[in-house]
Amino acid sequence: MAALLYASRAPDCPYEIALVLSNKPDAPGLDAARAMGIEALAIDQRDFPKDREGHERALNAALRAARVEAVALAGYMRILTPVLIDAWAGRMINIHPSLLPKYPGLDTHNRAIAAGDAEAGCTVHLVTIGVDEGPILGQARVPILPGDDEASLAARILEQEHHLYPAMLSQLCRDLKNEPDGQA
Repeated sequence: MAALLYASRAPDCPYEIALVLSNKPDAPGLDAARAMGIEALAIDQRDFPKDREGHERALNAALRAARVEAVALAGYMRILTPVLIDAWAGRMINIHPSLLPKYPGLDTHNRAIAAGDAEAGCTVHLVTIGVDEGPILGQARVPILPGDDEASLAARILEQEHHLYPAMLSQLCRDLKNEPDGQA
């Protein structure tokens, strides 16, 4: 998330961060956003016990109230329901620490190492109902080096995530601005 915030400060960046929204009131990203003068809000998932859709309706209402036009997930570790996915179809992206379609879900670095893969990386994709199954917008690759462990591989992939995610959000925003309705 911080990489998206910093990239948004560049004069040629086609997006601005209108809101940082979290499901956890203690998320460090909220303070980081506030320190940069960006509105930050938490809608605690614990206030919606057994009502995931109700929580997502509240998130969607906050996004709409902030006049958000595209959503970039960053560290949001919950599987979304159609309530939010359908509301932002084609306008919600996520970054995943593997070269999708390989290794959706968790423990991606260890899985790539254990499989003997020569490379790993990260993927930015549109969010759809299937977990980590949306159309791929971009990928960055890194070699898996002899002696790599989860931490060393994750660190090199994270460097690539910090470049790829702002670039793909920028491209999505440019594409949305060029849609026939002119909205974005």
